[in-house]
Amino acid sequence: MYKAASSARLLLRSLSSSASSPSSSCSPASRLVASRCLALSRPCGAWPGRGRVLPASSSSFTGVRAQIGAVAAPAAGTSFHRRRMATSATEHAFKNILTSLPKPGGGEFGKFYSLPALNDPRIDKLPYSIRILLESAIRNCDDFQVTKNDVEKIIDWENTSPKLAEIPFKPARVLLQDFTGVPAVVDLAAMRDAMAKLGSDANKINPLVPVDLVIDHSVQVDVARSHNALQSNMELEFIRNKERFGFLKWGSTAFQNMLVVPPGSGIVHQVNLEYLGRVVFNTDGIMYPDSVVGTDSHTTMIDGLGVAGWGVGGIEAEATMLGQPMSMVLPGVVGFKLTGNLRSGVTATDLVLTVTQMLRKHGVVGKFVEFYGEGMGKLSLADRATIANMSPEYGATMGFFPVDHVTLDYLKLTGRSDETVSMIEAYLRANNMFVDYNEPQLERVYSSYLALDLDEVEPCISGPKRPHDRVTLKEMKSDWHSCLDNKVGFKGFAVPKEQQDKVVKFDFHGQPAELKHGSVVIAAITSCTNTSNPSVMLGAALVAKKACELGLEVKPWVKTSLAPGSGVVTKYLLKSGLQEYFNKQGFHLVGYGCTTCIGNSGDLDESVSAAITENDVVAAAVLSGNRNFEGRVHPLTRANYLASPPLVVAYALAGTVDIDFEKEPIGVGKDGKEVYFRDIWPTTEEIAQVVQSSVLPDMFKSTYEAITKGNPMWNQLPVPEATLYSWDPNSTYIHEPPYFKDMTMSPPGPHPVKDAYCLLNFGDSITTDHISPAGSIHKDSPAAKFLLERGVDRKDFNSYGSRRGNDEIMARGTFANIRIVNKFLGGEVGPKTIHVPSGEKLSVFDAATRYKSEGHDTIILAGAEYGSGSSRDWAAKGPMLLGVKAVISKSFERIHRSNLVGMGIIPLCYKTGEDADSLGLTGHERFTINLPTDVSKIRPGQDVTITTDNGKSFSCTLRFDTEVELAYYNHGGILPYVIRSLAGQQN
Repeated sequence: MYKAASSARLLLRSLSSSASSPSSSCSPASRLVASRCLALSRPCGAWPGRGRVLPASSSSFTGVRAQIGAVAAPAAGTSFHRRRMATSATEHAFKNILTSLPKPGGGEFGKFYSLPALNDPRIDKLPYSIRILLESAIRNCDDFQVTKNDVEKIIDWENTSPKLAEIPFKPARVLLQDFTGVPAVVDLAAMRDAMAKLGSDANKINPLVPVDLVIDHSVQVDVARSHNALQSNMELEFIRNKERFGFLKWGSTAFQNMLVVPPGSGIVHQVNLEYLGRVVFNTDGIMYPDSVVGTDSHTTMIDGLGVAGWGVGGIEAEATMLGQPMSMVLPGVVGFKLTGNLRSGVTATDLVLTVTQMLRKHGVVGKFVEFYGEGMGKLSLADRATIANMSPEYGATMGFFPVDHVTLDYLKLTGRSDETVSMIEAYLRANNMFVDYNEPQLERVYSSYLALDLDEVEPCISGPKRPHDRVTLKEMKSDWHSCLDNKVGFKGFAVPKEQQDKVVKFDFHGQPAELKHGSVVIAAITSCTNTSNPSVMLGAALVAKKACELGLEVKPWVKTSLAPGSGVVTKYLLKSGLQEYFNKQGFHLVGYGCTTCIGNSGDLDESVSAAITENDVVAAAVLSGNRNFEGRVHPLTRANYLASPPLVVAYALAGTVDIDFEKEPIGVGKDGKEVYFRDIWPTTEEIAQVVQSSVLPDMFKSTYEAITKGNPMWNQLPVPEATLYSWDPNSTYIHEPPYFKDMTMSPPGPHPVKDAYCLLNFGDSITTDHISPAGSIHKDSPAAKFLLERGVDRKDFNSYGSRRGNDEIMARGTFANIRIVNKFLGGEVGPKTIHVPSGEKLSVFDAATRYKSEGHDTIILAGAEYGSGSSRDWAAKGPMLLGVKAVISKSFERIHRSNLVGMGIIPLCYKTGEDADSLGLTGHERFTINLPTDVSKIRPGQDVTITTDNGKSFSCTLRFDTEVELAYYNHGGILPYVIRSLAGQQN
């Protein structure tokens, strides 16, 4: 499990830049991580202004406990200062293994820290993913930020990982998308203001590692089934988001080392895979593996390319940007062996849904999964990326595919130069990080093992409410009817038997139309998971083509859309001649970005919406995405199924999920004959032939050359030149957050939680979709009221995601999910709660506001897996703004727990076997958390006694997992901690 930062040592680490020289602040190897060279994935200088890096500065802290309570810079004579100066003068601990990598024709590629040169047989048994952590530790080892003991822990991984040993990790870069990027840049801008108010240098707040921000989450499917949908949706995107986009463009100029990829370029993870991913860096002549942390859970898609990457919270990412090394518990690694070959007609999506179910059952939370075996050679890079992408859905930190010949072929396909690919291969081979399946394989050690014969994978989909609830296609009809029967839950809708067959007839623009339970009203080819994969994209187009030729058409009231991950997809669809068949079935291009999968599905036609709501129809959405939690895709689609792009088309043609594709016809063709699934399904050979002839390297080169030029709407945005942002108090998009209001250099210390009320009482599996504002802004919500009071028309509400830069709206949208289940409401579903003192039922925001006005703290009671799902920072920021001081749960999702800590909220876990129900807690009690008010008396993981006003007492585990998390808590959160540390440094 990862921590925001975790050892005593990390408190002493430098957090940003200063005027001190590089030689006095960190080792040369450390500084190399922060350098920027784009030569490996694109020509140097493709974006002007890149590569400017500020050196790291020395920390001001003298020790863990001392620095928890104070932030004054030490005098020159302190032991810390002497140690730091001594460290600066020390030669690199592993300089003896710095090795030259020769070029075949003479000269050298560069130098690298050689793992084989250590002559340690334990390294040969290490999983490849752990070798990347080892290389980073060796390269950055200065016995201050990273010690030789850290290196030894990683080498001895087989013995140390079961002991949950901590190590520091310095990722090579940070990846953002605009939903998470806007609040990150807002926080950086506010931190600059705070630094200035404290009389320090505001420009110390500046990214030290390369930051790539791809604007991909703002496009909505307002216009669909139209030839002008792409242009219309982009115009609406810019109208809605002009202020946000201008702010991000300001950030790209105000902060050094930050690249912003403009809207309309593609989905962040596909752009990362096709373009931003380096695989190997070569910076100032030092070579090292690419690694990345991103503020989107699906950053893991890059693991398919052999780049170690995973999602972190926005709060963690900001600290990483500012130069703070991450700390992580050395993870266990699950070895997943693949054998055999996928059968004809089985897709990569079928495979990933199978893998997801297997790994969920096995239990991989907080672990790495590493794939290996002879079956690897049968999986394309795009197939691997599809599996890696869904790591959050199966719970792993990452699903890693080591670099092999398939990887190299993909790099060439996507436009990386031959010289670059040659350098990557030479380095990885020389450093024992390359897998050559033509050579005998040394047996590697894993923490546990799984195996899958690819030949056993069956066509399937997943739903109706969770990504790991896989259903084989042949069982879908019976499973659907079970869902109708079952009580309300992850697999149930509780529709009475007598109502299950009802048919709702309505008028759709003059045409007779009908809906029933299970009718498909949204069919979307969307999301990063599948739109990187030519085989499933072209396969879907072939389904559309075969259906057209047989005379089948998608019903006009089904909202169909095509949102590819990059412009490359459009190029190969046009090259193949298949885009016209997509268009004929209503799958027109609607935009390049993350749309339906994150709730940007746009409105349904009013007649369809009325038919659903007035008749309580359990309508369905089918999408090629990775998330299908309740209320995420669209408020009116209670059943949401994840499927491959070809299956999305098939279900759109059928018009219902209540169908057995093996036995029932999809429809009647133009000759009056029934058309079955088998009649429109392409073979693997058909798909491979089209992929081979249509997906070409020049498509990638031309697409990404165009990205560097931006687009007219982006290029016309004006950008102020000031390094401090001028906040507009009337803005409903960008607002200065209150986190640093009245901040002083003295940390506030622990906040006693006494007689707190329970704001919400939850069961299991409350996701960040339930907590964090996401999707559309409901017309009756507190956020809607706020906007209306400020003169914003309902048509201009936009989405919560687009307004993440405004804390006033996000606080009102926290816990506003229409599908949230709060035990206080006795089974009623919706964003309400009970104000315990009065017994009134209020919106969560209104109840929280009343508690705050009355001077009461609040807590949250929860079950297992609290905070699972996307790693949204607002799932922690929002509760903090509502006044929540603690969350007591059975277990936490790793990123969310870390984010709670980062915002100063206390995470507590019930003892094993206990929960609110077993302890007889109703939530109507008042809770006192008996935590010491002196932070020096608090220890990570200690037992804490909680008492209630009705005499109950029980013990919980304090989930501050490290000393540094205690420091964050003492300072009121990670960002105030960073500001005080920087402001306390000598200029």
